[in-house]
Amino acid sequence: MGTASKVFSVILRFGELCSFVIVTALLGRFFYFEDLAPNGSINGRLIYTQVISCLSILFSIVLIVPLKYSFYAWPLDALLFICTIVAFGLLANLSTSCTSTWYVTYWGWYWGRLWVPGSRVNDVGCGSWRAILAFLFIGSMAWMLSAFLGAFVFLEIREGRETHRATEIKEKIKRKDHRSPDPENQQQ
Repeated sequence: MGTASKVFSVILRFGELCSFVIVTALLGRFFYFEDLAPNGSINGRLIYTQVISCLSILFSIVLIVPLKYSFYAWPLDALLFICTIVAFGLLANLSTSCTSTWYVTYWGWYWGRLWVPGSRVNDVGCGSWRAILAFLFIGSMAWMLSAFLGAFVFLEIREGRETHRATEIKEKIKRKDHRSPDPENQQQ
């Protein structure tokens, strides 16, 4: 578990945190608009994505400190990668562009406030929808890279092949402990 793996781990965790904070905030704004609409309902895919985003935020905060336990959590990273890529697939299947029927009838209803007299859809929530898809994908790739890094470090630690620098430092410490004091170098 060298310095490079620790730094890369923190960068990935910070990327996960930022990505899923953005996804959660944009979906939260959508849920707010849904709450304003009369007789509105939220698609289950959006709720699933919101739950996975919140879990991703929680676990990225818990695992951001580069200690051994954060590298041992690589199966959790792999599980969250699978969950987030499923959420991405579910949302991308709904609409990848702002011209689909789903976007105009559902997304446009809340973001465009079609229920308010005089509102138009145009491209009201298009940028936000694309940002949700983009940051969901970026966050899922960060989980995947964290899983690969964690598995690599876990195998290195398990096989006793930590970085050469760490091994050299441990050997120097052991040699210093076993050395007898040199009488010529001692001052009185």
